Amino acid sequence: MTGPIGRRALGAGLAGLGGGLLAAPRLSLAQAPHRLKFTLDWTIHGGYSFAVAAERNGIFRRHNLEMPINRGYGSGRVPIDIAAGTYELGFGDLTPQLRFMAENPGRELVCVAILYDRSPLSATVRADGPIREPKQLAGKTLAAPELDGGRQIFPVFAQAIGLDLGSINWMSVSPELREPMLMQRRADGVTGFVTSTALSLKALGMDLPQQRIFYYRDAGLDFYGSGLVTTRAVLREKPEALRAAVAALTEGMVWAYRNPAEAVATLKTREPLIDLPIEAERQKLAFDQMLISDPVMRNGLSFVEPARLKRQIDATVDTFRLPNRPTPEQAFTDEFLPARNLRMLA
Repeated sequence: MTGPIGRRALGAGLAGLGGGLLAAPRLSLAQAPHRLKFTLDWTIHGGYSFAVAAERNGIFRRHNLEMPINRGYGSGRVPIDIAAGTYELGFGDLTPQLRFMAENPGRELVCVAILYDRSPLSATVRADGPIREPKQLAGKTLAAPELDGGRQIFPVFAQAIGLDLGSINWMSVSPELREPMLMQRRADGVTGFVTSTALSLKALGMDLPQQRIFYYRDAGLDFYGSGLVTTRAVLREKPEALRAAVAALTEGMVWAYRNPAEAVATLKTREPLIDLPIEAERQKLAFDQMLISDPVMRNGLSFVEPARLKRQIDATVDTFRLPNRPTPEQAFTDEFLPARNLRMLA
């Protein structure tokens, strides 16, 4: 058992697949590498140092894994690409995944690990502006890509705080233009992951004290953050590849938490033009705001409580008035996680 959601059968097609990895496997020289098509939900930055480090420092290789890391275009895009088969494994905010599962039960998406325990979803405005509380966003213009996780889940936030969603004017922009819209005062605010918006605004000259950040979780939305999503077809067809990928990315997160300077430095080998000090600060923000929590420090990564997950499912289904309501067991399985001792941060 890894937590309140224990290891459960995934149906007859998955019977007998075995438990999680206890360590990196011993490999035969003739053993073919595990191959998966993998996507993040955004551009490569400090919040993804764990994945880049795992790819670059030999963790993938020790797990006999060939899995190129592709950038993404929003958490709302990840489940679409996974369901379409464009990618076989994706990393993104859990709430858009849950929404897609409820809207498309026949596509059989399932989350196999949660690596960021707390949600980074937020709306950000200028600290020197008139908007001092979330309800004052009524009637204002918010800039975000259409598939941005913050925009996708804003209706849940609006309902929680009693904000008329119809009063919001949305400005649809590319990811690169989101923060400039706020800097140029062409938008009153932006939505997104705080790890993306806060440091991108800082890089443009608006430091954190100049930002007023409204976290969705402060409205009582104690949602899980970002996790790994796949389909049950991939679970059946490539179970060992998924075990290797989940184990490698989990090991990468633990290693990055324990070795933050070395982890963020690997980004330069992937993206030579990044601003390393900004990305180091972004990595710290991701760890502080998303990774570290009491449940994680007590129980390790991907410790999932059914009641908490059910609240996230119910809020999503009820807000969007969806016809299907996945159960926690349908939405998440811990069958492919490595052993608990390999998921402890400290």
